[in-house]
Amino acid sequence: MYIAQAFKGLHEWWRYIIGILVIFMAVLIGQIPFTIAVFIKAMANGDSVLGMNETDLMTLLEPNLNLFLMLLSFAAGLVGIFLVAKYVHKQSIVSLTTARDKIDWKRFWFAFILWGIVSTSFVFLDYYMTPENYVLNFKLMPFIILCVIAIALIPLQTSFEEYLFRGYLMQGMGVITKNKWIPLITTSVVFGLLHISNPEVKQLGYIVMVYYIGTGLFLGITALMDEGIELALGFHAANNLFTALLVTADWTALQTHSVFKDTSLPEAAGFMDVFMPVFVIFPIILYVFSKKYKWNNWQNKLLGPVNEPLNKTTNIINH
Repeated sequence: MYIAQAFKGLHEWWRYIIGILVIFMAVLIGQIPFTIAVFIKAMANGDSVLGMNETDLMTLLEPNLNLFLMLLSFAAGLVGIFLVAKYVHKQSIVSLTTARDKIDWKRFWFAFILWGIVSTSFVFLDYYMTPENYVLNFKLMPFIILCVIAIALIPLQTSFEEYLFRGYLMQGMGVITKNKWIPLITTSVVFGLLHISNPEVKQLGYIVMVYYIGTGLFLGITALMDEGIELALGFHAANNLFTALLVTADWTALQTHSVFKDTSLPEAAGFMDVFMPVFVIFPIILYVFSKKYKWNNWQNKLLGPVNEPLNKTTNIINH
């Protein structure tokens, strides 16, 4: 049982409070370079950072520099999670990742390649059907730099979110509440709400929260049913990486030197962008995962109790 892996370490509720604070501080430290760069740029332009909204802040720096500095905070947060697991909970990274004896990287790559192909296909299909909504944004050198930054750092960003929500918080809430549905629902909602300040929400309205919360629920179900977060790690990395490389828009959170730029009005986003992924595409992906990895006993894995193993042993990290 994936959530029960937390029993291999120290899992008192107060340790998770300390852990969350340490992770939060790690993220803040990681944000320092971005904050300094933004202040310097704003002062050079004669602007005041205090009067800027998030969209202005995210477009103040050159896109590649902005992406690099922004992703540093997630990398720092990931380091924070691993340090908390090791020193606060005495838990190994393996048990934080999976109920298997070792991390199954084949699962990661299967989800990464599958969603990479699917998401890329949707971009090119939309480009074929509505070419008037796109302009070619490709510039060789900025794109090469983007590739280096994105390939190196975006997987760290997505891994931070997966280890935090589907790993640390889901396991922690599970061993505290002794059930699975509370951490599944709570982490999905919190994951979605943390995106509420994204420019997409301002442009599309709060209806887009259906997509963010639905994505969190999809990834949470995947983690619980597969007894680990390898599939979620691969899916999330592919989703953000291929988005960053292929398409950007003036009203999205990721402003990059991507291949294409979407010039359509944000109001045009509707069923295809918000509801179709959550209610059509994600269930199909879950079906594919379930068949390939022979998932069963859905009710117990998603809604059942979390029981402490009778022969619990403390798994102390020694590396």
